[in-house]
Amino acid sequence: MADGSANVGYLGVTRSLSGRLWRQRVAAPDITRSHQLNHGLSEPLARALASRGVTPETCADFLNPTLKALFPDPSSFADMDRAAAILVDALEARRRVVVFADYDVDGASSAALIVRWFRVMGLELSIYVPDRMTEGYGPSPAAFRHLKAEGADLVITVDCGAAAHDALACAAEIGLNVVVIDHHLMRPGEIPAVAALVNPNRPDDSSGQGHLAAAGVAFVLLAALNREARRRSLFTGPEPDLRAWLDLAAMGAICDVTQLVGFNRALAAQGLKVMSGWANPGLKALMEVAKAQGPASVFHVGYLLGPRINAGGRIGRSDLGARLLSTDDPEEAAALACELDALNASRKQVEAEVQEAAIRNIERESNQADAPCLVVAEDGWHPGVIGIVAGRLRERYRKPVIVIGIDRAADVGKGSGRSQPGVNLGRAVQAAYEEGLLLAGGGHAMAAGLSVRPDTIPELRAFLCEKMADEAQVAAAEDGLDIDALVTTRGADRGLWTEFQRLAPFGPGNPEPVFAAADVRVERPMALRGGHVRVTLTDGSGGRLKAVAWRCEDTEIGRRLLQEGGAVHVVGKLKPDDWQGREGVELEIEDVADPRRV
Repeated sequence: MADGSANVGYLGVTRSLSGRLWRQRVAAPDITRSHQLNHGLSEPLARALASRGVTPETCADFLNPTLKALFPDPSSFADMDRAAAILVDALEARRRVVVFADYDVDGASSAALIVRWFRVMGLELSIYVPDRMTEGYGPSPAAFRHLKAEGADLVITVDCGAAAHDALACAAEIGLNVVVIDHHLMRPGEIPAVAALVNPNRPDDSSGQGHLAAAGVAFVLLAALNREARRRSLFTGPEPDLRAWLDLAAMGAICDVTQLVGFNRALAAQGLKVMSGWANPGLKALMEVAKAQGPASVFHVGYLLGPRINAGGRIGRSDLGARLLSTDDPEEAAALACELDALNASRKQVEAEVQEAAIRNIERESNQADAPCLVVAEDGWHPGVIGIVAGRLRERYRKPVIVIGIDRAADVGKGSGRSQPGVNLGRAVQAAYEEGLLLAGGGHAMAAGLSVRPDTIPELRAFLCEKMADEAQVAAAEDGLDIDALVTTRGADRGLWTEFQRLAPFGPGNPEPVFAAADVRVERPMALRGGHVRVTLTDGSGGRLKAVAWRCEDTEIGRRLLQEGGAVHVVGKLKPDDWQGREGVELEIEDVADPRRV
């Protein structure tokens, strides 16, 4: 087990092979003791809770997050009651309603939630998802004109729409009512004139739920719809059981990488329990094509289900995910799941090709090595994978990265960026747009998108590097790994993993526990297909710990792990290892330090 008295400072690490600083999480001793005494927790687990900001007052709800304790009043959201009234009016009048969804998991989950509620109430809604390649993100005037011409009376936008000013102005001109359900940041004074706009991140919202994904906002909307329908005495039988659809709310919360705190944590935790019954035909079919089984976890959602749902919007038909999650037909679900699985395999291949080309591009340009921001561009890179590649490169180079795919025929480059904590990429991209260097651009601190003329990319690179230089310098100095406990290879066992699972589900706001092991020896190193490295770690405790480091073979970490023998310090996350029923654990190595160089 973890040595509760151990101090990670013993490692003496100032900088690891990746250049990151290792530091032990700071926890107030009095709060740690309170968690131990009041909840019967071990000292390492109590300290981990305290270091995550869990107080004695919030500890019970953190360890057992329930909807009953944490569900917000729907009326606390601006326009929520108005939206519910408009939608129930449409239900009673049997109007033609279209759900206009974003093409990612959050959009698909939000759409499925609303479609399923109306279906139980006897009204089938249509779903419209714009094509990433031909229409881009969110509503457009052309899309709204098309829906109006097709006979739509009301459009509900989900996971998009709050900033679609031109499209919403067009809707007003042509007499198309729009209700917006969104969660993206909005600027003060930029609330468009629509029938209703529900967004916990609109400037005048007082709900305090700005960390929700769109699917979380949609789930609260369903509670408001139930309340409004109850007020009008519309239920002739049982009310729609919203708990049955918590799996969809969890999909959005986890895949959109939202802060898993408060009510959002309850949605994720309770949603995973509901998902584990695999009652949703689409999710069940996806698990089958992924050849996975067992209770649902963040891993299932984030690495098996989510990427397959996203594949339709990235390189295939954009509405596949929403259709999959909203269907009740097992045969249709199976067909859609197979199509998404095939698209996901293609996406992986395209992504790998773009990533390899981007790394070559970066490493042959000497001026990129010390740049505060990496901007890499090439003809023909698929816009559906550049965001994923940007994220991979950010992990590799530990600095903001923008990847641009150039379409020479259209004379435009479409870019997607991912940033380091402490570097506001969205603000820099917005400044570049205001400077006239971009055709379009925007985002938030950690991610951004843009359109640019190919011939201005060098100027854009120089501008962004200058704009982010100071923040990037500070972020690089503070770039580190926060460690929960120091362990031995014998103490890193299934019991330790099980104990720390009480902190799950993990995500932003509640990171997965990170453990350090000091002076371990590398045995039986093996390079795996895909650039991964597998090793066995041993130390003076007599334990043997299986470990793997992903996508690192050509990095300094990978090269050090492939040298058998010699002591290293390692940091990583424990994962269950149930191969052949052994119920063990393995360490996913995040970083390595050489004791001779600290």
